[in-house]
Amino acid sequence: MGEIRKLYLVAAGSAVELLNDPAVAAAWNKPSALTEFSVAGLAGHLAFQLVRVDGVLPESDVKQEPISLIEHYTRSPWVQAGLDHESNVGIRRVSEAAATDGAAALAARTSELLGRQRTEVPDQPADRVVHIPSSGWSLRFDDFLLTRLIELVVHSDDLAASVGIATPELPPEVVNPVVELLAQLAVHRHGATAVIRTLSRAERAPATISAF
Repeated sequence: MGEIRKLYLVAAGSAVELLNDPAVAAAWNKPSALTEFSVAGLAGHLAFQLVRVDGVLPESDVKQEPISLIEHYTRSPWVQAGLDHESNVGIRRVSEAAATDGAAALAARTSELLGRQRTEVPDQPADRVVHIPSSGWSLRFDDFLLTRLIELVVHSDDLAASVGIATPELPPEVVNPVVELLAQLAVHRHGATAVIRTLSRAERAPATISAF
């Protein structure tokens, strides 16, 4: 099994454990740490990352050359769009809908997905390319998993912060590729000097170097 596939499954397993935490259910209807997301909606968004992977596992009739991850994020409208942009409104709508039947049901469904993916994800061909219908382009399967890994790591922290528990600890090998890609995206968006100053010279650092 490819390394990124192992790392995705580790992060997905951690996310399922977090969704099963009683603190999530207890805060279900409260606002989350993310603007305009409830805890339920944020939990739905975290769980939806496994749904996204499930959606690309079947073979697609669309055959395209895959694009790079930098191009993927550059093309994606939600990256720099405001909260009211249709792409971000749609994300919140889908996330809230995924959580309508409650914390226990969402956690159970996500756990079932993970069980199947533990077998199906490693079995994908090494050179698999997947089409992303919501985007209209294709990525290498392992690159797509890295995009989901970022979402799982970032939103696990968001959800834990929202319900007042510690952020799940993930092994360095899971976190490192997330940090590396976020740094690459920040450099692409803001330039190397801004990123270097932020990491080494606080007195000359820009206000933000957010990758998204």
